[in-house]
Amino acid sequence: MAKTEGAAAGPGSRRSLPRIVGFVILAGGLLLLPLAANAIGDPALITLATRMVIYAIAAASLNLLLGYGGLVSFGHAAYFGIGGYVVGILYFHFAAKDMFFGLLPGTNQFLITLFAAMIVSGLAAFVLGALSLRTTGLQFIMITLAFAQMIFFLFISLKIYGGDDGLIIRRRNLLFNLNMADDATYYFVCLAIAALYFGVFWRLVCSRFGLVLGGIRQNERRLAAIGIATYRYKLVAFVIAGIGAGLAGALMANFSKFVSPDMLHWSRSGELMIMVILGGGATLLGPALGAVILVGLETVLTGWTEHWQVILGPILVLVALFTRGGVLSLLQGRSAPDA
Repeated sequence: MAKTEGAAAGPGSRRSLPRIVGFVILAGGLLLLPLAANAIGDPALITLATRMVIYAIAAASLNLLLGYGGLVSFGHAAYFGIGGYVVGILYFHFAAKDMFFGLLPGTNQFLITLFAAMIVSGLAAFVLGALSLRTTGLQFIMITLAFAQMIFFLFISLKIYGGDDGLIIRRRNLLFNLNMADDATYYFVCLAIAALYFGVFWRLVCSRFGLVLGGIRQNERRLAAIGIATYRYKLVAFVIAGIGAGLAGALMANFSKFVSPDMLHWSRSGELMIMVILGGGATLLGPALGAVILVGLETVLTGWTEHWQVILGPILVLVALFTRGGVLSLLQGRSAPDA
């Protein structure tokens, strides 16, 4: 019996070994990246990697809706931008030494602004999701886009916070005694938050909630027929996704020390959607890989020509045609992503 169990366990162990090795190499590479960037005399790689990490969080949050839930939300950038503006507005009132609406004081404390950004983005996602999820199909896509554009024009109209010109954050928020002005330090902070986020995300999608969400994607009517309140599950997923996007927006605001209505524009939602599809939806690391590829391609191609979209477009078309499950499935030798 022991021999049989050992033989059965052997193939599984052999299959998991490459994943463990790959994870160790990935973790080691991410941790050593600042040292390598300074060693080769190119510290700009640190800021590039930070952008990739932040967009990986944003793309993963959309993946919960698009990849796992089958909900095509074209307004996800709204929560990304709201998270950024929460950081910017709180810093604005902190610097001005006045109160927001005469009630709340401003702050430059990283943990407070991060938590506030997640709460406000989650509340916005709850309100908009409660309305949007009463529709399906094309109507759902259009109403999420419409709500996002309403919020986009709302922030354009707020002249006190810069309007079209955006809002400058003169210094990154403070976190304990860390030197947040140092790009390498901020990179490690974002990396730690991303590791925590993806750990929670993985537990979530592997839970009963994740299984129900996957069932909704495959056949919502059948789940409703057996008594599962699918609307509630979709709304919770919408809120969780909004919180994740708000977290990424807050990190981006601190990173760039600037927020503007461009963070909420529908084209930003399109970029996040491309990251999910490019890397591979309904997978843990697919959207993160898509974020790395898209941000990397944009950085390289803009160095070649100002018409970089002309080159990027055919690349995305080829990926869509020849990798049904995204680039991650291609690297793993699969034709479709795992649920």
